[in-house]
Amino acid sequence: MPAPVPSPDANGAAPARPAVVVIETPELGDRSYLVHDGALAAAIDPQRDLDRVQAAADAAGVRIALVLETHLHNDYVTGGLELARRTGAPYVIGGGEEASFDCHPARDGERLAVGQLVLRVVATPGHTEAHVAYVLETPAGPGAVFTGGSLLFGTVGRTDLVAPAATQRLTRSQHASVRRLAEALPDPVAVHPTHGFGSFCSSVESSGAAASTVGEERRVNPALRQDDPEAFAEMLVAGLVAYPRYYRHMGLLNRAGPAALDLSPAAAVAPAELRARIDRGEWVLDLRDRRAFAEGHLAGTIAAELSSSFTTYLGWIVPWGMPLTLLATSAAQAHQAQRSLARIGVDRPAGLAVSPPAQLGGAMRSYPVREFADLALALRGGAAPTVLDVRRDDEWERGHIAGARHIHLPELVPRVQELPSDVPIWVHCAAGYRASLAASLLDRADRRPVLVDDEWERAAPSGLPITAGA
Repeated sequence: MPAPVPSPDANGAAPARPAVVVIETPELGDRSYLVHDGALAAAIDPQRDLDRVQAAADAAGVRIALVLETHLHNDYVTGGLELARRTGAPYVIGGGEEASFDCHPARDGERLAVGQLVLRVVATPGHTEAHVAYVLETPAGPGAVFTGGSLLFGTVGRTDLVAPAATQRLTRSQHASVRRLAEALPDPVAVHPTHGFGSFCSSVESSGAAASTVGEERRVNPALRQDDPEAFAEMLVAGLVAYPRYYRHMGLLNRAGPAALDLSPAAAVAPAELRARIDRGEWVLDLRDRRAFAEGHLAGTIAAELSSSFTTYLGWIVPWGMPLTLLATSAAQAHQAQRSLARIGVDRPAGLAVSPPAQLGGAMRSYPVREFADLALALRGGAAPTVLDVRRDDEWERGHIAGARHIHLPELVPRVQELPSDVPIWVHCAAGYRASLAASLLDRADRRPVLVDDEWERAAPSGLPITAGA
């Protein structure tokens, strides 16, 4: 159980000034936090790779004595349960969450102590049914609020991840929850959300700010500017976009209680076995730069450049449960890919080959890389190239190349037969990463991709005809 609320010591000394340590996971658009008094700490919404959390605690010279979740997450596998087991700290989740493990159910208004710090629970349903926020109380009043997927920077957490039938109700709850927080907290209180830094758990794109306060959110946040809950619900639901397919598995894993993370190296795979896996239709992920992949790769492999987009888009397109074999240029590169995949529940790669692809035997393939200016030049020259746009539906509707075909990246594998095999297919997205995945999938299906590795903002200035609408 959490400790009793502390009081000043026998000499009347005030509790220590609290400190907040931010632990960022930019590839998922999330933040975890340590809040401490110089000796003891609470970990809030920790990611699964706990070495980062422990390193932050060690750097601050503190011991983790309390583990808190604002909600059971839909975009990553939590490290909270394992951290509580390792440290012996109480594990606190929102009361009403269905979980198969022992934990402390946080109740609205409850005050939780860690050392000289006090965190007050505020029920904030909306992003999930049992979502809570934690207000850091100080002798001078509230000092910070950890808002999870409730109040984000310039927006709120999305409300359609629980069930379609619950979306409207949860959206109205989200509006009420955010306003309740704002009404109870003074302007200077620092806001520390878990989501909203590129996460698809955000209902719409966040403000892009690095920090915010309750006062700033009063000024910019739609939930605080729009008084009418029905008008807010209509606006929020209309702005919701597609989210990664792997999300549907995260809540189930987190409610079941994730196993401890194992980042030991995957088993080495010999060239003959690698070829056999490709022939069986398994996914072999080449972690190199997208342009290096295009210049030469082992036939049948997937371009999975290890960048900030790796986790989200691999989790979006890889069939759940598909064995994944990693093709890396170094053990360190493979380790980072393994860590990233484990954050979304892909625990153990089926194997690993650390070698330049050309040394693994088997047929090598390549395809050209171009930019939007090259496509515009081809159009001006009288060519009629097949253009494939793999962005989301909302991106397509805001503006696309006239005459292009549209297949959202996650739908490409089952629909690849719709595309011609006898002409080049110029494939693009908004920045090149999704297009590189798509180009490799087209190549794997014996199409003739041309990777457009360019920023969408350069398409119209390059002279390409842009149109809008479905």
